[in-house]
Amino acid sequence: MYRFLSRSVAVAVFGGFIATPLQAQDHSGESELAELREQVRVLTERIDELAAELTVAPPVVETGKNTVDSQKAVAPVAALSKSDGWSFKPRGRLMVDAGFTEAPASTEADDGFASEIRRARLGASGDIPGGFGYKIEIDFAGNEVELADAILSYGDGPAEVVVGHHNNFQSLEELTSSLHTTFIERAAFTDAFGFERRLGASVTFSNDLLVAQGGVFSDNLGDAPNGNYGFDGRLVVMPKFDRTQLHFGGSIHYNDIQDVDDTIRYRQRPLVHFTSERFVSTGNLEAESETGYGLEAAMISGRFHAASEAFWQEVDRPGSLSDPTFFGGYAELGVFLTDDRRGYKDGKFDRTTPRNPVGEGGFGAIQFNLRYDYLDLVDKTVVGGKQNGYLASLIWKPTDYTLFAVNYGRLEYDDAVIPTTSGDTSYGVDAFGVRAQVDF
Repeated sequence: MYRFLSRSVAVAVFGGFIATPLQAQDHSGESELAELREQVRVLTERIDELAAELTVAPPVVETGKNTVDSQKAVAPVAALSKSDGWSFKPRGRLMVDAGFTEAPASTEADDGFASEIRRARLGASGDIPGGFGYKIEIDFAGNEVELADAILSYGDGPAEVVVGHHNNFQSLEELTSSLHTTFIERAAFTDAFGFERRLGASVTFSNDLLVAQGGVFSDNLGDAPNGNYGFDGRLVVMPKFDRTQLHFGGSIHYNDIQDVDDTIRYRQRPLVHFTSERFVSTGNLEAESETGYGLEAAMISGRFHAASEAFWQEVDRPGSLSDPTFFGGYAELGVFLTDDRRGYKDGKFDRTTPRNPVGEGGFGAIQFNLRYDYLDLVDKTVVGGKQNGYLASLIWKPTDYTLFAVNYGRLEYDDAVIPTTSGDTSYGVDAFGVRAQVDF
């Protein structure tokens, strides 16, 4: 359009200028005519150059330490950037959940239909001159205002340093954004063992083959200030063969509990978040520290993916109290019913981009997943119950930034902490949930 207008202006202005002299000159003025034509050509090219400079550049999509051209990954909201190295990109997500849980009536558990705004986040991220970056997100769900990520980062080649409120390095499932998980809630052990964002400083080194992460952390801002501190580390090897992506990882976690009056508690809901019932729970345990060890494995090959994790949480209790070790893990298989593929980047699952999205003549991406999810909170003198989860999910992504999901889970319990009226602690609970999601 700019090119068309520039040539039209050039012809209108200079064509009229030339026409008058031509009528008054004979063949002896042909040299002057040639000179005028050359001037018109030069001026037209200059107008084209100026028009090109006015053309809006493709937006930038942020991907952690680096950025990519929007022609490769188009974001719904473009980043605002300046030539001096500053940039600003609005961020946000909205997740609305609804469904029901059904427990044996004799447990007198609070079940039935429920709904909630699971997450409602707003924030921004961008670059700061000198290789620095920032990210901040605030969650307004649950009629509360909570700080999610609030970080200052510095990247230099394959290394990145982060200071602020962010995830420590536990579990592939935990580090994968809630936007890109295959179930509306993460594996049971991640919530039961208290994986959450904490205030701290960390370093990440990554290349095409491995990711190495380590950091020093205190506590979640909701529990601070206190004297707790800890260390976390994670190593991932991620070889790729043709279109098959492999993932092998391990992590270690240590949390020192300084306050002698502090206790810890491990517990978990039956799949969905909109119920407050927990059928497994250790209750409050006196503790001096906790140490966790995790193993991760995953594969993406074409439409298929598989993932599995195992995590052991050891509790060091004061005096003569026993030191239990609790365990959780899962195994998952998934397949796209459309010609799509699960995203993966930097040692975690990433956004799925439908090949044929709605609005461009397609139907979007459809994915079906099965998972076995296990949590064991019984060891030594602690009887917190065991949860065996048999889960299924169907996910429809009409576009890159919209998602609808249906989840079902059958949770089988042993040593449940909510007995029936007859004293039975072994029974099953059904959970069903749906989600509508959008992000930018």
